[in-house]
Amino acid sequence: MLPKVIVHNSLSLDGSLTGFEPNMGLHYQIAGSYRPAVHLIGSETAKIGLELFGDGIVHEQVSDFVKQKREKSLPFWVIPDTKGKLKGKLHALRRFEFCRDVIMLVSEATPREYIDYLKERQYDYFVIGKEQVDLRQALEFAYVRFGAERVLTDTGRVLSNLLMEQGLVDELSLLIHPLVVGEKSYNMFGNMTQNPKLVLRRYEKLEKGLMWLVYRVAK
Repeated sequence: MLPKVIVHNSLSLDGSLTGFEPNMGLHYQIAGSYRPAVHLIGSETAKIGLELFGDGIVHEQVSDFVKQKREKSLPFWVIPDTKGKLKGKLHALRRFEFCRDVIMLVSEATPREYIDYLKERQYDYFVIGKEQVDLRQALEFAYVRFGAERVLTDTGRVLSNLLMEQGLVDELSLLIHPLVVGEKSYNMFGNMTQNPKLVLRRYEKLEKGLMWLVYRVAK
């Protein structure tokens, strides 16, 4: 069985994910309102996020090699990372107060040294797929293993578009900012080859001219 999958993102009027400063407070307020059991995060998005919004990658401490004990109401952060892009950086993600713990999805092709890195730091990891992570299988796994009835992703366009193209998304949540990025825009849907049917479920005018649009993705 599959969980309900929500894709949530902050966009400019012309659909760009970058080139402007999003209202992160509202972004995460909306994301949290869904109360997901799992946040599904792309490895590249996590890496870029640490570089853009973090305070730098601090050195690992002894405590970073031990699982954190956090409130069970917090979501797990589940990250597909078959190539080990986040090696040496995961402790910065694990320290975020709104993260119950980081769980990694890898494949049979993931480098052995990355698996050793995860084991040494007591990260739960699961092999799902031969070369790349099988997203449908990963969602089924999240439902069975963690009882995740809702999975939210507010990652970049690669993972969200893959989920959309494979028919795995149930709801699209967009926080629209009143500005146009223009020629340097990085369109959220720029590499999609399909045209999913969307049904408007909700629209809400927020502060400073922002709009929150919610669409059901017709299967």
